[in-house]
Amino acid sequence: MKKSGFLEGTIIATAAIVITKILGMLYVIPFYAMVGVQGSALYAYAYNIYVMFLDISSAGLPVAISKIIKEYNTLGMMDAKVRAYRLGRKIINFVSIAAFIILFIFAESIATLIIGDLQGGNTIGDVALVIRCVSFAILVVPFLSVSKGYLQGHNIINISSMSQVIEQVVRIAVILGGSYLALNVFHLSLTTSVGIAVFGAFAGGLAAVLYIFSKMRGHKKELSLTSDIKKDKITNKEIIKKIISYAVPFIIIDVGVSIYNFVDMVLISRTMTSLGFDAYTTEFITSSVATWSSKISMVVISIAMGLTVSLIPNIVEAFTLKKWDLVESRLNKALQVILVVSIPMVIGISLLSRPIWSIFYGATDVDLGGLVLGFYIFISLFSNIYMVTSSTLQSLNKFKTVYLTTLGGYVLNALLDVPFMLVAYHLGFEPFIGAVFASIVGYSFSAFSALFILKKDHHLKYGETFKMLGKIVIPTVVMILVVLLLKILIPLNIVSKTSCIIYVAIISIVGAIVYLFVAYKQGILTTVFGKEYLNKIVKKITFGKVSIIK
Repeated sequence: MKKSGFLEGTIIATAAIVITKILGMLYVIPFYAMVGVQGSALYAYAYNIYVMFLDISSAGLPVAISKIIKEYNTLGMMDAKVRAYRLGRKIINFVSIAAFIILFIFAESIATLIIGDLQGGNTIGDVALVIRCVSFAILVVPFLSVSKGYLQGHNIINISSMSQVIEQVVRIAVILGGSYLALNVFHLSLTTSVGIAVFGAFAGGLAAVLYIFSKMRGHKKELSLTSDIKKDKITNKEIIKKIISYAVPFIIIDVGVSIYNFVDMVLISRTMTSLGFDAYTTEFITSSVATWSSKISMVVISIAMGLTVSLIPNIVEAFTLKKWDLVESRLNKALQVILVVSIPMVIGISLLSRPIWSIFYGATDVDLGGLVLGFYIFISLFSNIYMVTSSTLQSLNKFKTVYLTTLGGYVLNALLDVPFMLVAYHLGFEPFIGAVFASIVGYSFSAFSALFILKKDHHLKYGETFKMLGKIVIPTVVMILVVLLLKILIPLNIVSKTSCIIYVAIISIVGAIVYLFVAYKQGILTTVFGKEYLNKIVKKITFGKVSIIK
């Protein structure tokens, strides 16, 4: 099994996540066309609550196990490392069954919480049915988390990354194939078709579990999963306590994004209903904010996901060895990657939100959908910073700080959602814009509070990151001007997907080239990624014909 260094592991993990998120983006084009606004809203209701329960039951374990494995590996405690993995599997078995039972039994109560008194759209019975269909995935998917964490703790990123791709491919195949057959061949109801689609999460999870277990079975000795290792003095009780203490704050962080989406989904639906919006508009905007815009924004968020997979075990290693200069260096490097990559992506998607929305979801309601995406995409930038800073806190065992900063963000978002929506409405704007700003405020509070506490407690400095942020302004402004000019010069037929694809492709490629060229000339790219690694990427892209190292 090939082990990966920090930057290489980041690239591999990010690439796999980007691939899965791109696949997750692309499947919605035919799926949205098949099920329409009502079906897509139904899918959004079920899938968002499933993701939140999945995060609660398992999201913290991959990084927690990864952290524990890396810690024990660094200290040479092989037996404790293996027992931590096996105990983690037992814990997840119990938690996943409990989560499934709760989700299945209380599906109607959850459905009532989501849609309330909404009339003329999906019913409570419809929402409850699809929630029960997706709940079966909770019995399978969490088992992946512990094994992924074990591999990541050994810096083996490629296998866990490949399992993500397999899971996504199988899931999408069931979503598209199942919903198509249900609607067009067997002529089943829309609710049943969506229920079959969300059941794809179970099929994808099962395929990924079989793949990752087969790979681990073939490398037992390399992974210390044999019976001939020296016993350690650490007890199972100590290991379980460590797993729980590490996993809980990680769960809080991962659940954070789901809670932000869920709170927005519930409060947007309830507030818009109280303001007199009809069921169609309410469900369209609610599902657009909670699911369909976030599908597109996940390409940006995947950067932070990939970073945390590689960042956490590396920061744990530096922390274990008390190398604070290395902790500071790796945190700053992660923040710089976030800023250099996320900022132009977010701005570019916002500027091209209408044609992008038309590509994925059609020209119907494209003005409103594009407006939702154009504002919502900025949440992903602040979410990325939040994930990286909070993951760093956890890696340093600053759990109390994690609780306080994250909870503060939750509370701010929940408290500001409705007031901000009402202010936006009375100022003549769409109410959802207020909810978007509430989420940005919540993420910003959590992220910058974490950075402040790290600076105060461990004297970490962010001077280089702030300098990098200042440098990014020039290539970003140049890119914006080029994109705006191209939008004027290139004709667009918003109704034609082909026209939108060509339009977005030309402008995004030219904009990216301009941004990267200016950023390279300023030395931004070589500072962040390193000249040798950047040269390696350029040579691969150009098939060895271009080199930036003289």
